[in-house]
Amino acid sequence: MTDTEYAVALPGERAFAAATAVFNLAAPVRPAAAVTVRTVGQVQAALRTAQRAGRWVRVHTTGHASSSARPMDDALLLRTEPAGPVVIDPVARIARVPAGTRWGAVVEAAAGYGLAAPHGTSPTVGVVGYLLRGGISFYGRRAGLAVNSVRAIELVTPDGEFRRVSATADPELFWALRGGGGGLGVVTAIEIALFPAARVVTGAAFWPAAYGPELLSRWLRWTRDAPETATTAFRVMNLPTVPEIPPVLTGGPVVCLAGVVLSPTEDGLATAERHAADLLGRFRSVAEPVLDTWCTTTPPAVVRTHMDPTDPVPVLGDHQLLSELGADGARAFLRVLGEGSGSPLVNAELRQLGGALAVPDPDGGALRHLDAAFAFTAGGLAVDPATTAAVRAHCAEVRSALAPWDTGWTAPTLVERLDQPQRHLSAAAVERVDQVRRRVDPAGWLRHDVPPGASARY
Repeated sequence: MTDTEYAVALPGERAFAAATAVFNLAAPVRPAAAVTVRTVGQVQAALRTAQRAGRWVRVHTTGHASSSARPMDDALLLRTEPAGPVVIDPVARIARVPAGTRWGAVVEAAAGYGLAAPHGTSPTVGVVGYLLRGGISFYGRRAGLAVNSVRAIELVTPDGEFRRVSATADPELFWALRGGGGGLGVVTAIEIALFPAARVVTGAAFWPAAYGPELLSRWLRWTRDAPETATTAFRVMNLPTVPEIPPVLTGGPVVCLAGVVLSPTEDGLATAERHAADLLGRFRSVAEPVLDTWCTTTPPAVVRTHMDPTDPVPVLGDHQLLSELGADGARAFLRVLGEGSGSPLVNAELRQLGGALAVPDPDGGALRHLDAAFAFTAGGLAVDPATTAAVRAHCAEVRSALAPWDTGWTAPTLVERLDQPQRHLSAAAVERVDQVRRRVDPAGWLRHDVPPGASARY
């Protein structure tokens, strides 16, 4: 396929199925037509096709966020796939990443130079969508929101113009793209800053859920003074009996401590190991874990720490940003999610925030930090109407139980459903982003890619 050749596919065609495939099988997308694009020329041609047909334009890569996307009726969906490899500049510590690239490719490319990126918990998540929605990495307390690492963005705006924007080239569009909620163009490549990462201490350890109250209490106390090189998550899991999951984890609910302690240099490894030993020692003194993968290793191992599935699954979930929980919050969390709760959720997680995640980046974009103590996420398998209803009902119960600690804000990259409450921008930021949208997309061709709460126009 050349720069100007492209093939728009209709429902029922093989190319349509490939372009509309999503990771979340519970949230299929059903556009009027779809096309896979790899180059600037193909994006420009696809935009012209959509506009001639009077169709809205939508964009995705892997469909991990399909459950939070607006319906795509009467739209042309563009699926981005990489036009080339990830290119690393080890001196400048910059990675140029073609749109459509998954995080696994960036991790491997950067590791060859002793560098790392603020990637997500799965190697199969698309880079661009994760970054521009904020991005909360297991390096986040040291590196900040992943979107703050973006140094330049190449995109095609709805008028068909190719632009490369940065802090010095159309800085207002560059600002809006970084966390503004989308609807500004079709990204074709992105440049991100990397950071030194010699070694990591990472892994996941599991205990029977009966130990949940004491372990959660100890973890919450530890998070108050935790080193910024450490980012961790406390999870309650009801794992299905499938061959890839160890049987010791599937006999009932378990609690899990997962995370990363970063050592930027080899000289700092002893300190990282000491921090990890301090945290794990607090847990292991309560009881020995039934499974423990924590170890000292290299950064490519971090994309496996969270044990996210790599094959598509049907998932329904929820998300909130929470303030400090304290003893009452811990009890509320475990009452609806811990042992004896009857929770049908496969995973319910408190992800540690703070550190650099809480500090507004002076050079950042529309979303620069998260003012919360924890990110709560939860999800269950939605394999049929009965399980879907059970998961939805329990998510509502959990949301009610955690309401006293709900900040009212959300992290776009963690939003699980289109109909959940969403808010990540102030009213002033929304208006500022909308001003940019009026300039680059006055007709609103990309309006349906904007999530609720991110625009006063749509």
